[in-house]
Amino acid sequence: MKCGFVSLVGRPNVGKSTLLNSLLGMKLAITSNVSGTTRNIIQGIYNDNQSQIIFVDTPGIHKPLHKLGNLMNKKAYDNTEGVDAILFLIDASKGFGKGDQFILDKIKNNDIPLFLLLNKIDQIKDKKKLLEDISHLKELASFQEIIPLSALKKDNTDLVISCLKKVLPETDALYSEDELTNVSTRFIMAEFVREKILELTKAEIPHTVACYVENYTEDKDCVHIQVLIVVERENIKKIIIGKNGQMLKEIGTRARHDMEAFLNKKVYLETYVKTLKNWRDQEKYFLELGLQEDDE
Repeated sequence: MKCGFVSLVGRPNVGKSTLLNSLLGMKLAITSNVSGTTRNIIQGIYNDNQSQIIFVDTPGIHKPLHKLGNLMNKKAYDNTEGVDAILFLIDASKGFGKGDQFILDKIKNNDIPLFLLLNKIDQIKDKKKLLEDISHLKELASFQEIIPLSALKKDNTDLVISCLKKVLPETDALYSEDELTNVSTRFIMAEFVREKILELTKAEIPHTVACYVENYTEDKDCVHIQVLIVVERENIKKIIIGKNGQMLKEIGTRARHDMEAFLNKKVYLETYVKTLKNWRDQEKYFLELGLQEDDE
């Protein structure tokens, strides 16, 4: 069978996590319009009768403003090496910019099959302009294919799979069919909470907010989950809690809905917020919670 590792690479907010979820047919990676949403290297495993494709969703590559940003960029670049193919995503609705060119210059000479994916074509009304852009982009690198698609609408995602099968090596499966990802269930549950924080608070909350499952117990009919939300300042804590606790309640309600859909069980969720006042402790905490998966 065709089997191999495929990295998803691009700037923040180009739709890498949305594409991963669409290709897998399930919600594995969280999505939002906030830069820095994806911090960890998340692997999602696609299986069919002819192939097993291990997709590697990487943090969006951006101009770093702090240590966290540098580490996220390093993780993204590290995961374009030693893979069997690279999917380079750009936001087709915004065009190919300097940030895209910077990334392309880093990855185009790796002797690894490189695919250019023009995402968000559902937002483009002028299809003639899209064809002109494709013609121009062909000159930038030796792409295996240039594929226009909409990860959100799942348009042309099947074409991505069929194109990858042409370049992946013939080998035995690396994982069993029941394995879906390299990250733990506890990590995914914490990410669902973080997604709802970013979704509901918008730009008020910096992406350094971290979530951690402190307790996870499961029985036959339900799962009890306790999630700690870590923030850097008291004013951020107040925003997340909201007036009379309404914001935190809404965050929990929305996160619980995703948890129940993922686990296919009733979930009892408890969330609470903690402020770490010492910056050195905070940086260590955010790096541990935001960039390392849970071992349990």
